[in-house]
Amino acid sequence: MKLLTKKIEEQFEKQGDTSMLEAKDIKIICKLFVASATWYLYERLDEDTFMCFANLGDPMLAELGTVSLAELESIKVAGIFPVERDMYYKQQTLQEVIDEVKTF
Repeated sequence: MKLLTKKIEEQFEKQGDTSMLEAKDIKIICKLFVASATWYLYERLDEDTFMCFANLGDPMLAELGTVSLAELESIKVAGIFPVERDMYYKQQTLQEVIDEVKTF
């Protein structure tokens, strides 16, 4: 499965620069996951780099940062499980995701 579809790439273009927006005004474009790690992508910085909210297994340590698409595509947990896109993800704002993750 391709992690980013044409439709998702168009959503990143439409959202554009989020640096001056509050978390409540930033839409999460897509959710990627493998095992207990989850990345909520909301801005494309360049061809390979995205702004995201990442929870790598411990909600208390979840944080905003950047992630490389190529790096995500290369991850294989236990040598066989790749990063996948949540095809049923219902779009939320960054603030909603942060609140949801940090409540656990």
